[in-house]
Amino acid sequence: MRIYTYDPARHQSPNRRSSSSDLPPLAPGTAWVRFGRETLLYVDDEVAAEPPGAQRATRGARLAPRHVEATREQLHVVVQNGRLFQQHHPDVPVLHDRGRFLLVQLDPRRASRLCRDAETCFGVVPLAGDQVVFEERARAAARAPVLFIQALANTLTRAPVEASLTKLVSFGTRLSTSVGHASAATWVREQLDAMGYTTRLQDVLVSGGTSRNVIADKVGSGPGTRRVAIVTAHLDSINLQGGPSAPAPGADDNASGSAGVIEIARAFKDHRSVHDLRFILFGGEEQGLFGSKHYVSKLPPAERARIDAVVNMDMVGSLNSSSHSVLLEGAPGSQAVIDGLGEAASTYTQLTVETSLHPFASDHVPFINAGLPAVLTIEGADNTNSSVHSANDILEQIDYGLLLEILRMNVGFVAGVIGRAS
Repeated sequence: MRIYTYDPARHQSPNRRSSSSDLPPLAPGTAWVRFGRETLLYVDDEVAAEPPGAQRATRGARLAPRHVEATREQLHVVVQNGRLFQQHHPDVPVLHDRGRFLLVQLDPRRASRLCRDAETCFGVVPLAGDQVVFEERARAAARAPVLFIQALANTLTRAPVEASLTKLVSFGTRLSTSVGHASAATWVREQLDAMGYTTRLQDVLVSGGTSRNVIADKVGSGPGTRRVAIVTAHLDSINLQGGPSAPAPGADDNASGSAGVIEIARAFKDHRSVHDLRFILFGGEEQGLFGSKHYVSKLPPAERARIDAVVNMDMVGSLNSSSHSVLLEGAPGSQAVIDGLGEAASTYTQLTVETSLHPFASDHVPFINAGLPAVLTIEGADNTNSSVHSANDILEQIDYGLLLEILRMNVGFVAGVIGRAS
């Protein structure tokens, strides 16, 4: 098989969103897969006598072939947390690396087995022909900010979120069934109680032990049947190398998201909304999304029907490239939430927005599986933190500029969903 890299980015306007129409005319038997602004063209050796696209149509973009001993059935897309797939399976050939997203060569039977065994570390799916794995969105034309939403976003500053994040890391480990997790859940609940939210704990069975979800509600002032927006993150942390008693600071994964929930709750504590607002800190995520699965399974039908949007935050504080970017990961049923978050990013932040419809390995997935509009907000695809699930996921790796921008985006979107009561 020959693989060609086609990158038209330097030949198009930076505000233009790439699409399949940007590709050169393709020879029969050629397929494509897009990773952001990069597109790979691939064709079997017996078909590829010439480059798969007319050279004149590439306008100077790269079409440098690589030969790989792979069949189409062996091509798989990996969606990974950090670098966990590569760390666990260094023998698997990586054909294209974009941080969270990989193109790998893998026997289909092994791919199925690996995916079943690592639900919260990575996902593996066969590559479909002519597929967008993720894309970088063109920045929308700037809209005038809504004044009350801008005011809410402006309340987010470094000192409070840094204090919350530092406190969460101080528990040593927040392993789902540990004393550290129980203490962290108690502390988080106390913070939300002090802000005036109505809170409760929900017990969750995890691997023979008990963890808990922390749930906080703020009732809207609108008449009739109110809708609800939900903001979530997982509270637990894990050290896969060191075992249950080892340090698991989990600064990025996921004290960053948990601190984000606390600070977004702080932004809204005095806001009078039309619709309801709910915050959830899940336990048991690292062992298999236990907290979010349990929560969704216990939702009565009438409560499910009220959910307008679920915004999940997981690893929102590590910057490993020059780009302040955010990945919005959902499913087709989440498209309205993805679009709304993208608009909020353009209006209230300077973030570069990437989107994907391949949901894996975080607490948005149980909501999506139940047909609910949920989106993961996570640091951009290339900002992959290689220290997650270890003792090295520490505060020094947190980029507060990126973290605050993602929080402001989420506040901007959520404020538009719940509205302002007159």
